Amino acid sequence: MHVFPVVQVGGFNLDLSSILAIVVSGVIVFVLAKLATRNLSIRNPSKLQNFLEWVVDFVHNTIASTMPLSKVKQFIGLGMTLIMFIFVSNLLGLPFGIVTEHHEEFKLFGSTVVSQEYIDEHGGHAQVAWWKSPTADIMVNLGLATVVFFLIHYLGLKMNRKHYLAHYFKPFPIFFPLNLIEQVARPVTLAVRLYANIYAGELLIATILLLGIPGIPLLAVWQGFSIFVGAVQAFLFTILTMVYISQAIVHEEH
Repeated sequence: MHVFPVVQVGGFNLDLSSILAIVVSGVIVFVLAKLATRNLSIRNPSKLQNFLEWVVDFVHNTIASTMPLSKVKQFIGLGMTLIMFIFVSNLLGLPFGIVTEHHEEFKLFGSTVVSQEYIDEHGGHAQVAWWKSPTADIMVNLGLATVVFFLIHYLGLKMNRKHYLAHYFKPFPIFFPLNLIEQVARPVTLAVRLYANIYAGELLIATILLLGIPGIPLLAVWQGFSIFVGAVQAFLFTILTMVYISQAIVHEEH
């Protein structure tokens, strides 16, 4: 049974493994984008440039399926950031893990990561996991979903205030409480869907590893499937974000 290195800073519990993974995800996405655009060429584009152009085209078509073409361009940057960061984050925990074993109380920055009582309860040793997919942490996903939540309502108030506020009372004013609950439920469902799929995948990988050598073929198959799941979840989070933004900023005359 693994524990994660959680430390207290200013009254907040910080999971160092999640923070490390978030930083690594951001660096990977930034480096990929930088390398792909370093030597742009129309006649002889690099393979990385071709890949990034395909991603841009894919994100453009995805956003265009949710809102008028006239509004698509301003959201391509957001869509690219979401889909690439979430996809990379979903895959970080697949190739390897970093685990340290401790036989006595382990403290970090003054916070107890592994207590002596915990070690005694687990046969005189405890394992601390320093590496995982950041999206396998519900708090990371709630953070992403919360940013999206405030962005949606900010854009609705800025770009479509009159109709945006009016939609809370449609089709009848009595539906206001239900419409309000719907808005609050959106970030929760975004976060929980992403968390459940990625966490379940990593949990199953940890279970397969317990099988030892006989589990290697099954592990290879499951990791391949996990890449597919990671791509699907990144796409779903991105397209649902764009759908919600479109509903907030686009007013259709009936």
